[in-house]
Amino acid sequence: MLKYILPILFFITSVSFAQEHHIEVQINSAPNKKLSLAYYYLGNIYIKDTVDLDERGFGTFEGDTILPQGLYKMYLDEKNHFDFLLGADQTFSIKSDNFSGENININGAIESEEFAKYVEFLKNLQEKSAQLKQEFQQASGEEKEKIQQELNELTPQLHNYWKNIKKKYPNSFVSAFLIANLVPVLDISTLPENVQNNDSLLLAARFNYQKEHYWDNFDYTDERLLYTPLYKPKLENWFTKVLYQNYDSVKIPVIEFIEEIRPHKRIFQYVTSYFLNSSINSNIMGMDALFVDIARRYYLSGEAFWASDETIEKVKENVMFSEHNLIGMTAPDLTLESVDGDFYNLHGISAKYTVIIIFEPNCSHCKVFVPEFHKEVYLPFRDEGLEVYSIYSMDDKNEWTEFLTKHDLYDWINVWDEHNVSRFKVLYDARKTPGVYVLDRDKKIVAKKLSVEQLKKFMEDNL
Repeated sequence: MLKYILPILFFITSVSFAQEHHIEVQINSAPNKKLSLAYYYLGNIYIKDTVDLDERGFGTFEGDTILPQGLYKMYLDEKNHFDFLLGADQTFSIKSDNFSGENININGAIESEEFAKYVEFLKNLQEKSAQLKQEFQQASGEEKEKIQQELNELTPQLHNYWKNIKKKYPNSFVSAFLIANLVPVLDISTLPENVQNNDSLLLAARFNYQKEHYWDNFDYTDERLLYTPLYKPKLENWFTKVLYQNYDSVKIPVIEFIEEIRPHKRIFQYVTSYFLNSSINSNIMGMDALFVDIARRYYLSGEAFWASDETIEKVKENVMFSEHNLIGMTAPDLTLESVDGDFYNLHGISAKYTVIIIFEPNCSHCKVFVPEFHKEVYLPFRDEGLEVYSIYSMDDKNEWTEFLTKHDLYDWINVWDEHNVSRFKVLYDARKTPGVYVLDRDKKIVAKKLSVEQLKKFMEDNL
């Protein structure tokens, strides 16, 4: 389904002088129809213009500015549309009998013509692959080996096609778009024999090679690639699969990436926004530190020119609730009052591991989590070096004591801050409960936001 862009401010205005686009279209199967010119932008497709075709199926898309180079679409409806590439030449004609994408005739734009030829080549290659696979199923012996060899030759043919276009049109968008699909693969024959014969070493070699060469054929500073379906999945795959998934491993390459694309404002906006949102929403423990880094460096510093005041305030709020409780930091000290009126200091606890739990009895998750944690984790490990600093987050003492009594939770440290003097809700981000932090002997935060099962496994491994 097509989506329309509403917030015009999302885009950066550019002015072109003495440049225009003039695209004549004739679709023989669509007389007197409304035809739309659509374009790809990251993960979506947007309408740029619409014309009424005449009784011959003829119409013209034109304007007094050039269009962004990218992958475009002639769109009639969900079942009738085809893609074409728009390069530097934007005065040309497109003719086709229908919307099958076959036998499209383009005149006046070399890059668009070459892309149409490529689509035809790719279609033939896919048909050849399907035919050989069918023959392979029915073949045997030497015939099967021959067919397999033919199949193995198809991918190099595709790669050679991309490379030849790059040689023929080295600075064109069509070459940048096609070669961007080529992902380098490690030739294991170049590795030492001991690495080739060791699965672990070979896996590590492939991982390192992919990380080092992932962007070899993809120019991530080329804004034209934003107008294709390629950029978004390429970036997401790099961040979530190519980079090793922990904060210390991703921080430097991510910041270096952002710095490299910073002069390219559209890409800077997309990439920085993507990393900010991905890091704060990540399920990887400790990745919120990357969010804080990006927020401070680009958003709170004023570099994120696209961010509204509302967005900046939201980012600022999330930084405030995250910056004091990152993995590896010394946990903020607290001295809170117990049920009996005594005060307990967090840093004064002498235990190999201290778990901070922040809960409220009416929280549906807390009702299950806290008693289960007590039974499955605290009781088995309290004599092995585990202590619990359990913080009731509300201000109803009767509610609190009823919950403690109901679940028999008086054997660990129970505290509260009736008047919110300590700011623990900010220091330990108590916006969602239950909150869970694991501190080592020196009160350094070593884990957080763990489930009961994960906490049990952590204690089994460390106590």
